[in-house]
Amino acid sequence: MILEDGFEVLRPSSQKIGPSHLERLAVVYVRQSTAQQVLEHQESTRLQYGLLGRAQRMGWPKERVLVIDDDLGISGASSEGRRGFSRLVSEVSLNHVGMILGVEMSRLARSSKDWHQLLEICAIFATLISDLDGVYDPSQYNDRLLLGLKGTMSEAELHVIKQRMNQGKLNKAQRGELAFSVPTGYVRQASGEVIFDPDEEVQRVVRLIFRKFEELGTLHGVLAYLVEHGVKLGIRVRQGEAKGKLEWRRPNRMTLQNVLKHPIYAGAYTYGRRRVDPRKQKPGRPSTGRTVAPRQAWHVLIKDRLPAYISWEGYERNLGRLAENRARADAMGASREGPSLLQGLLVCGKCSARMTVRYGGSRNRHTYVCGRQSTDYGGEVCQYLSGPPLDEFISERVLEALKPAALELSLEAAKNLESEREELDRLWKMRLERAAYEVERAGRHYRLLEPENRLVGRQLAKDWEEKLATEQKLKEDYRRFSHEQPRPLSAAEREAIQHLSEDIPALWEATSTTDKDRKEIVRQVIERIIIDAEGKTERVRVRIEWAGGTTTESIMIRPVAKLKHLSYYPKLCERVRSLAAQGMSAATIAGCLNEEGYRPPKRREGFDRQSAQDLIHRLGLSRQRLRSEGQEDLGRHEYGGLGSWLASWACPKRRSTAGCVAAGCRHVSSRRCLTAGSCGPTMRSWEG
Repeated sequence: MILEDGFEVLRPSSQKIGPSHLERLAVVYVRQSTAQQVLEHQESTRLQYGLLGRAQRMGWPKERVLVIDDDLGISGASSEGRRGFSRLVSEVSLNHVGMILGVEMSRLARSSKDWHQLLEICAIFATLISDLDGVYDPSQYNDRLLLGLKGTMSEAELHVIKQRMNQGKLNKAQRGELAFSVPTGYVRQASGEVIFDPDEEVQRVVRLIFRKFEELGTLHGVLAYLVEHGVKLGIRVRQGEAKGKLEWRRPNRMTLQNVLKHPIYAGAYTYGRRRVDPRKQKPGRPSTGRTVAPRQAWHVLIKDRLPAYISWEGYERNLGRLAENRARADAMGASREGPSLLQGLLVCGKCSARMTVRYGGSRNRHTYVCGRQSTDYGGEVCQYLSGPPLDEFISERVLEALKPAALELSLEAAKNLESEREELDRLWKMRLERAAYEVERAGRHYRLLEPENRLVGRQLAKDWEEKLATEQKLKEDYRRFSHEQPRPLSAAEREAIQHLSEDIPALWEATSTTDKDRKEIVRQVIERIIIDAEGKTERVRVRIEWAGGTTTESIMIRPVAKLKHLSYYPKLCERVRSLAAQGMSAATIAGCLNEEGYRPPKRREGFDRQSAQDLIHRLGLSRQRLRSEGQEDLGRHEYGGLGSWLASWACPKRRSTAGCVAAGCRHVSSRRCLTAGSCGPTMRSWEG
């Protein structure tokens, strides 16, 4: 209280506070970093709420002081998800705030970006900032410099705290002692030790997942198998009132993928495998944006530290198989339903790139193409070849390789089938045992209840009846399963397996064998196939790398479109000229070529009269007199088979006059058709 001109006036505690500030609101910002601090560090919370009295002592009425405490339990490292801070910035931007009060600057923001943004807005709208040390005006250079330094120290303090905590976690993780949540199949005891889930059914389901993936080779195949047989996954609840309780949930793709990729199932302790990528993190959701780091970037990897379901080598095989199943040009990919037998196995012998499959044509025929140079560098296609001939060629080699192992395969198939049925039978019995336990437990609760307490008794009786109905349904389903798939193989089933193994080619061609089944068989015995075509000729060098390390090389004959693409085309032409010079007919020449091993393009069985005639005229030998076998010389006015030709309406080739004979027109070879345009239904004139 002081006197000015005889009047008593209440002066503010700081000379920086003017009437323009008192006309607006005073905002008290309250924040604690975590919910635990709110519960345990209540003195700090009371100190922040006590700033309300300080604002009143500075000259603001109580009704003009606004308390913003929406950010209790939220970190100040970022403005994302802080509704109270966003509200504060909005109020300042609307010129509603004369002063912001906080215990210290770290309560407002621990990020330089957010802190300097707030200072800039406060400087524009002449808003003061106050802490326990004094009042600051962001529009003044000295105060702005001091506030900026405090904000930087606040951010550095947060960094030091994080660094200290992270280093402590890393040191503990390097000893393999840092606790983390464990996936299905494991539980963590109160002592911190990680052990197998004590529930036997949970363990069997996890082992079944790994065994079926090794057998089927695809994630989708394992998922379909579990769904088909009604197998569920045992999941321990991680939080809430039911924490630690075992729940049975239907399988899904993401859970199965996590099981196959998690190194804990191989007995390895890891830290730093999953990290947060800020680019993928969604605002307000701190648990998002997690990515899996490559193995060389993991902070800690300790093998044989925890109990294991599979070996480390098996874990690496699973990762490799999952990577190969991706639909990418450089990966083998999973077996699909298309007719291409060698999808993902072919490698170009020229550029070592993996060849792809293309479908097209009226018959949906497939072609194997190496287009890496064309796609990536704008060059030419390395090579391409028709799919069915190569599939047939490889199929013959695979069947030959499987012949010696026919009996062994039949015994192995019977053994695997019996083992699979026994495993499913054990799972069913465990489910029945669990259902019987639930029934007995519900009945025990009902019997222990006082008879007079009917309110609770009715609910317990209802629960008991539900457990009994569930058990009855499971028993019916188990009887149905046992009837459809008896555990031991019957004599008829064993005989059928043995009979099929003795005739593997028939089994291969059977309609019940799908293209996907054939692909899986080929992938079991072949690692990859290297293809190297000799230019545009029919010869293709095929190198097969079998599973186990052995290799075989052979030459495949593929179909080509034209005669000139045949590797022996020059020799073929010389031979035809030699035979034509001897006065042989077209049919005789065709027979000689077939006997000597020459074959026409498109993998036809051999030359016929028509194809030999075409080749003769292609070589310009059409004017030579080629006598047919047993043909007599005709007179001047005798035309031999002309009458039969006149009976035909038109030349089947419908070619032009100049190309009539070369196209195979059934005219006398020594004469020339003069019909204009094409061979018509009547002959106008002849010369010859």
